[in-house]
Amino acid sequence: MAARTPEEIHRDALIVDGLGFGSDGYAGNLIAGNVAAINITVADVTGDFELCCDNMATWCARLDERDSPWRLVLETKDIAAAKAQGKVGLIMGWQNMRPIADRLERLTLFRRLGVRVMQLTYNERNFIGSGCLEPLDNGLSAFGRQAVREMNRLGIAVDLSHVAERTCLDAVAASDKPVLITHANAKAVRDVPRNKSDAVIKAVAGTGGLIGASVYGPMCWNGDASRRPNLSDFIRHLEHIVGLVGIAHASLGTDFPIVSDLAKVNHIIERTMKRYAGNVNTYAAAFGNDVKTRYLSDCGSPAELVNLTRALVARGWHEADIRAVLGENLVRVLGRIWATG
Repeated sequence: MAARTPEEIHRDALIVDGLGFGSDGYAGNLIAGNVAAINITVADVTGDFELCCDNMATWCARLDERDSPWRLVLETKDIAAAKAQGKVGLIMGWQNMRPIADRLERLTLFRRLGVRVMQLTYNERNFIGSGCLEPLDNGLSAFGRQAVREMNRLGIAVDLSHVAERTCLDAVAASDKPVLITHANAKAVRDVPRNKSDAVIKAVAGTGGLIGASVYGPMCWNGDASRRPNLSDFIRHLEHIVGLVGIAHASLGTDFPIVSDLAKVNHIIERTMKRYAGNVNTYAAAFGNDVKTRYLSDCGSPAELVNLTRALVARGWHEADIRAVLGENLVRVLGRIWATG
């Protein structure tokens, strides 16, 4: 029997993206890339309770539209169901727990509204703990420990992508369920604040959790100002993670914007430069502060994800391992996290 082509492997894979940083409701690029489901950041990353509720109301309205391309994912079975319907499964997620402030009961509220993934902090400090750009990492707060335990009880995934080192390790220790890094790469390959140390990667894997490698340029870049990063740079990070903790603990979290027009996220790109300049200024100086150049030169949209499958096949990856990273691992682990009772 002839070996299956990359295109055939990609077509048949259950692809689940661990992170899309925002969306205007457009799903065409996801459908073109054969993405079955995606964790969309449904609330502004610096927003409070009221703004979060407004953001989520917008998504609820989108889901209720007659010809909506989205299906809300509340259980892992909804992912395959979305694919079968020709829709994209919406996993409602946050990148900052600021909307709960110091009110644990709000976790129950938002879980009932459909939120299934919550990142503890976004770069900075909140009531939970410290973000990866804080100059001082004081670890998980006492309230943060309560929050992690309550998230475990409710079946809400703990995401550590933008979280500082000590706070990550404290969260791992506090959690009775697998935890996730939905979108970050390996600090051992590229030492930038957003990437994770081998110690954190091993700790997350030790919970049964996953590390979602990202195609976000500043985290993949090798520092060469004459060349934008490409899939070979991304694969260096992915293979480091796999070599360190095994294929069962690797997944995909692109950090793409899911929009019909990239101009719609220009304000977010500008905000990251102003508020978090130390995280992106060297990269922006080399390639410009533009949303398109923030991603890989050969994989800049969900519609181009087949290029990743082609690259992995060319590297000699087995089909089973490709399918695992593209989505099967994340479906398996989310099933464990979301289970209650």
